[in-house]
Amino acid sequence: MRSIYPVLRYPDARAAVDFLRSAFGLTVHEVHEGPDGTVRHAQLGYGDDLVMVGPGPAPATRPADDDYRVYVAVDDVDGHHERARAAGAEIVRVLFDTDYGSRDYVARDLAGLVWSFGTYRP
Repeated sequence: MRSIYPVLRYPDARAAVDFLRSAFGLTVHEVHEGPDGTVRHAQLGYGDDLVMVGPGPAPATRPADDDYRVYVAVDDVDGHHERARAAGAEIVRVLFDTDYGSRDYVARDLAGLVWSFGTYRP
C-alpha cells in the first residue's frame, strides 16, 4: 500500500500531464476535468508509484539546479535520459555516477521544477 504521494502544481496541468508522459515516461492513472475541460486533478504512475498533478501557479522563483523535489528510480537511466532530452526536457546535470553506486541525471520539467532520475533504490 502506498503512503506518500508527491503533489506537483502547474500553470497548465494538461500540458504538464502530456510533458511528464512524453519526457519522463509517466503513465496516466486518472484525470479529472473541470466543467471547462481543464485538468483539475491527475494521477500519473511510474511502476507501482503515483504522483498527483493539479493546477497552480508556477514557482515564484526558479528552483536551483540541485533543488529537486522528486527522485525516480529507473532501470535504464541512460535510455530514460535520452527520452527526456529528446522530448525537450532541460537537462541540468548530465548522466553521472555517484560514490554510492547509482547512475543519475537531473532535469527540469516544463514549469521549471527539478526532477532527479537514477538507479538508486534504497
